[in-house]
Amino acid sequence: MRVELHPEARAELRSAALWYEVQGPDLGERFVERVNTAIARIGEYPNAYPIWPGTRRSQIPIHKAGVEGFPYLIAFEAHMNRLVVLAIAHAKRRPLYWLAGASRLGA
Repeated sequence: MRVELHPEARAELRSAALWYEVQGPDLGERFVERVNTAIARIGEYPNAYPIWPGTRRSQIPIHKAGVEGFPYLIAFEAHMNRLVVLAIAHAKRRPLYWLAGASRLGA
């Protein structure tokens, strides 16, 4: 299934990759590769991921997927013909911080 990144999710990805690149050689690139791998899996098996706690009452449930080797979670919605990544969120930040600011695509 086609996967789209919300502009805010794209900005989070870019920001985190730049931060990791400063932390060590090729670390930013490795982070982006792991995020891309997770997004590819989401596209193949969107229903395999749990619903993000606190979003069950949403009109369209928000699912979450981890990023292997990094403390990040990918929040996404499953629509009829596409998936929308709402956030690439650091797992240690306040819960659902990204939800308040995101103007959700497809909503």
